[in-house]
This record gives sequence, C-alpha cells and structure tokens, in this order.
Amino acid sequence: MLEEKVLETIKKYSLIKTGEKVVVGVSGGPDSICLINVLNEIKNQLNCKLIVCHVNHMIREEAGDDEEFVKNYCKEKQIPFFVKHVEVEKLAKKKKIGTEEAGRKVRYDFFCEILNKTNANKIATAHTKNDNAETVLMNIIRGSGTQGLKGIVPIRDNTYIKPLININREEIEEYCKINKLNPRYDKTNNENVYTRNKVRNILIPLIKKEFNPNIIETIDRLSNLAQKENEYFEKITEKTYKELLIKEEKEEIILNLKGFNKQEKVIKSRIILYTIKRMLGTNNGIEKVHIEDIIKLCQNNIGNKYLTPNKHIKILVNKGKMYFFVTQNS
Repeated sequence: MLEEKVLETIKKYSLIKTGEKVVVGVSGGPDSICLINVLNEIKNQLNCKLIVCHVNHMIREEAGDDEEFVKNYCKEKQIPFFVKHVEVEKLAKKKKIGTEEAGRKVRYDFFCEILNKTNANKIATAHTKNDNAETVLMNIIRGSGTQGLKGIVPIRDNTYIKPLININREEIEEYCKINKLNPRYDKTNNENVYTRNKVRNILIPLIKKEFNPNIIETIDRLSNLAQKENEYFEKITEKTYKELLIKEEKEEIILNLKGFNKQEKVIKSRIILYTIKRMLGTNNGIEKVHIEDIIKLCQNNIGNKYLTPNKHIKILVNKGKMYFFVTQNS
C-alpha cells in the first residue's frame, strides 16, 4: 500500500508530528493530487490538519480548469483551500529571471504566507524519487560538486517536507488510477525547453535504455549516501565554526584567521558557505571560484584586502581575523 510507504517515510524522517498543521502545495497533477489524497487518508493516524494551496500561474489555457479541479477536490474532502493568481511570465520578464524560477518563487512565497496566516507548522510538496534523480543529474551537469549529489532532502529547515520522496512516478500513476483521482496533466511537461524536462524526457530514458534500466533507484541510493555524508560534515562544520567564532552580529561575523587556515580545505569551503548562509539566509550564487579566492586571501593574510563574491557580502582579512560584512545593497 502506497499510504503505508508514505507513513513509513513520514515517521522515519519525523516529517509530521502529532497535532501539526500542514500546508500542502497542490497543482492538480498526478504527484500533488496523490500527495493530498494520501495525506488525507492517513491524517487521523498522524493526528494532523491539512490546508491546500494552489497557484494559478496564468500561463496555460487550462490553468483555470486546474484551479477548479483542485478547488472541487478540497470542497468534497472538506479541506481548507487557498488560491493565488499570478501572471508568472510577466513577473519573470520584470524581474529578468527565468519563468521556471519565477514560478517557484511565487509558489514558495505563497506557501509561506499561508503557513503564517494559518499558524501551520509544515509545507508539504509532492517531490518524488524521480524528481530527486532528475535533480542529482542536473546538479552533476551544472558541476555543483559533492553537495549536489544529495539531491532533494526529505525535510529542509524543519519546515519543507517531501512525504513522496521514496515513491516513484509509476507507483503514483498506479495509485491515481486505482483511486480514480483523474489528475490534471500539464502538457508543457512534454516540451523539452527547460533543463529538467530535457533530463526527464531525453537523458533518463536514454540511460535506462542504453546503460542502466534501474537508474532511478541507483541515483536514489547515491543520493541517500551523499545525504548521510553531508549530515556528518554539517556537524563538523558547525562545531568548527563555533570554535573559530570571535563575534557574531546581524551584519557582521568575525572568525579567527589562524584557526581557519589550519583547517582542511573541505572544511574551509564549508565554513565560508555556512557563515554566509548565517548572514544572508542563503549561499546561492556563491560559486567554487569565489570560495577558492577567499581561501587564497586568507592564506596570504595581507592586511586590509577584501573580496565581494556578490553584491550582498564583503569578506575582509585584517590583523589575524576574517570579517564577513553584509553590504548596504542587501
């Protein structure tokens, strides 16, 4: 039973605790309609409450029908329903970012808004084992390093949860068929415009046919191993950071330079990323070349030299200390 597998995943990673309220992102597609249906079936066992969020991106002609489908499902199951209408393509042009990125930002901002509005505890999205494999392959293609191998984690920031992460797409299609859920299908998923669609529709079928028919399971095992190793390094990084810390304020962090230079390079890299994330809430946009430059700057230990890996942060080395400053542009 798929419900039992999902329940096992929830318990294994402590995704939902007793009495919690969960915001569920539902587009109406097979993955998300499977997720809300499964959670609704097991909610009494979990003793949790569900809230559905749907974003109408106003891109496709069928978007209104998708919204109506999710709304009717929620009405039938008596689940609170929230919807947001955003012209994502216009927003993407205005912000000068990709449509996919703009859509993702709109969705997560809306989920967080409803989380706060309803005093909910978690945000559940319908990422699957297949999505995880696609993400790992995309990260490898982009050259993201070993951290990219961990793929999609089951729980992030103790808020964002992935109850379907151990379920593959075939199981979801079968579940929808058996339970007569009649999900909506987004035709743009077949258009090989976005990188993810190319990986899903071209690369993975090619690997399955020519190299490894079980590539999804193989990547999943690799991902789980990378996640465990990453958890270990995160503990070491946090411990080392505390040992190096001289001062921590909202817009300034100072670390002991001598202690930093004694660390192995892998820990130095992680300390830099960890410190930046503590200050900005993210280390997106900090690339390998930036980290290499910061490590060189620290090794040379020349007073009053600084780097600005992006417009939000400045890193200065002076008198045996590493200074991380949030710049005025943030």
